[in-house]
Amino acid sequence: MEMSMKRMVIFDLDGTLLNTIDDLATSVNYALSVNGYPTHEVVEYPAFVGNGIDKLIERAMPRNARTHELVMRVKSDFVAYYDEHNAVYTRPYDGINALLMTLQERKVLLAVASNKYHEATLSIIAHYFPSIAFVAVLGQRENFPKKPHPAIVNEILSIAHVDASDVLYVGDSDVDMTTASLAGVESVGVTWGFRSEENLREAGACHIINTPNDLLQLM
Repeated sequence: MEMSMKRMVIFDLDGTLLNTIDDLATSVNYALSVNGYPTHEVVEYPAFVGNGIDKLIERAMPRNARTHELVMRVKSDFVAYYDEHNAVYTRPYDGINALLMTLQERKVLLAVASNKYHEATLSIIAHYFPSIAFVAVLGQRENFPKKPHPAIVNEILSIAHVDASDVLYVGDSDVDMTTASLAGVESVGVTWGFRSEENLREAGACHIINTPNDLLQLM
């Protein structure tokens, strides 16, 4: 696919900018254990994430316990723990810091669109990328549709006053590729995250990259 120089790059967070899986797993396992439910190995968690916190908790719980009330109880324990422990093992993927700095130096607008709850999205981005001036950092908020609904991308486009045709959306999951498609923006699937290249291609990724530096080649 031929590309013109894009004015803006919107990034997913978990599995794209940051490897958050160990902190997520530790925090969910804590919430499960204090509520008397079995825990999971870290390697099981990539399959649980991508659709927001409620789905993460629900997928980690025993099937016979997935009532709304019980999911909300475990979720509240997860949030309390994760708010205090979301930067223990989490790290940017190799090359992400350099990529963000280079894009910023090139005057490319940068934004984050995540299904992670909004408060954690803000705190984690501020912690790991303090020198990057994102034009918008948005997570999942109450009564606001989650990805793959395109509302979060449309909101960022409105904030930045950028047309969809001038945007790349970078993510690691089928949810991200579908979000980009519904928002009318070009999608870039990353193979270093929580989903397979096959998953990304099946979801209609416009481009696939294997390292952060590949995005610069793409641009």
